[in-house]
Amino acid sequence: MHFITGGAFNGKREWVKKTYGLTDSWISAYQETALPSDLIQVDSDLLVLEGVELWIKELTKTNDSFRCREIWKQTIHYWLTWEQENNQRTLVVIGTDITKGIVPVEGENRLWRDVTGWAYQDLAAQANKIDIIWYGCNQTIKQTGEWNR
Repeated sequence: MHFITGGAFNGKREWVKKTYGLTDSWISAYQETALPSDLIQVDSDLLVLEGVELWIKELTKTNDSFRCREIWKQTIHYWLTWEQENNQRTLVVIGTDITKGIVPVEGENRLWRDVTGWAYQDLAAQANKIDIIWYGCNQTIKQTGEWNR
């Protein structure tokens, strides 16, 4: 799994398109697509999941932080299972970093920010590669020997 993060409007989507090429298998929370857990229908060796922070926000609307983390870890497990079923598959996960700056006053926004930070830590722990994109430029902060792309 390749996890890509960075600030809003910093070129993450364009960087992924340039790095991986265009793909028909692009699922985006920005198009109001629900959190995908079952990837059986995906018929591609490359899958991009974009807008992780919005899927997490939806989780925080109906769950406490503990339950959000349970759901999130199970979702990551499903995603990795899909990727590992075929060694040609690559999963690319894009999430905007909302964890910096002033801590929100509203409790629901603090919960969203906190859960997003924990979720990104969970993604980072499982990812074989992590890139941060700032102003269209990448910085690789993790790459394991298992990375084959």
